[in-house]
Amino acid sequence: MARQVPKYNIKAASNLLGIRSGTLRAWERRYQFIAPVRNESGHRMYTEEHIGILRWLVSKVNEGFTISQAVSLLESEAQHINEQAETQERKRNEGQEETLVHELLGCLLVFNENKAHELMDRIFSIYTIEKAIIDVLGHVIIQVGDLWERGKITAAHEHFATSILRSRIGYIMHTIPQNSLLPKAAAVCAPGEQHELGLLIYTLFLRLKGFQVVYLGQSVPEKDLQTVLSIIEPKLLFISCTLPKNLEPSLHLINDIQTQYPDIQIGIGGSGTQNLTSAQRETYSSCIVGETKSEWSRWIQDKIGRM
Repeated sequence: MARQVPKYNIKAASNLLGIRSGTLRAWERRYQFIAPVRNESGHRMYTEEHIGILRWLVSKVNEGFTISQAVSLLESEAQHINEQAETQERKRNEGQEETLVHELLGCLLVFNENKAHELMDRIFSIYTIEKAIIDVLGHVIIQVGDLWERGKITAAHEHFATSILRSRIGYIMHTIPQNSLLPKAAAVCAPGEQHELGLLIYTLFLRLKGFQVVYLGQSVPEKDLQTVLSIIEPKLLFISCTLPKNLEPSLHLINDIQTQYPDIQIGIGGSGTQNLTSAQRETYSSCIVGETKSEWSRWIQDKIGRM
């Protein structure tokens, strides 16, 4: 902090830099690249950082650049430094996220419930609710599902991990206030779908946006779903399909709901949608919500705009 203390008046600064005081004033007035403070007498006072910037500009002018060219170079250099800092910060954050995902996954796979909760407490203390659940817990969920589908972990591992994660996500989801002015939505798992954590995350994403979401979860027969829809009258319905075998039943469900309730905007998401054929993707393009938060937001905004 000492280097930020103003300690050079304009005469001292001009002597250090080898330029006239009038030139220095003119540069500052025209280009405004530094803001020297004023002392009690109203005189300019410069810090070491100001002197460093000015010395760099003077060196460029001595190399043959005009002062305007030198200032442009200075701005480009500052932007480059800022971009490098942002990149480094992003890499540090990504590295921290990867570490937390790895540690939480490790705790869940050795049935260490206490340590898992401690880690989740730490995750929620570092990140916003949205980032903690979607970017950190969401990655843990994906890895658990992938390991289970490839036979790398037992059903007991999968059930334990999903139970811990479901309880935390579900608790947070029900504490988020909802905006009654936004359209009501319903969220349900695809026919035959047993994996509901993805749907929980998407529901929480919607609730964080203020939507009223009725979470129906898994194992809801189609006739029961239609009964619920007739009662709550949602404007939006979201279907989560994780397993490829449940994709065809999901598409049939979309067709049936659209026939029965043509005013409901239906979205489908989940890793199962990656198995859509080109023809299916074209037919159901308006229903595919995407895989990222930005894609989810665009889909929602598009549907709200049509209401």
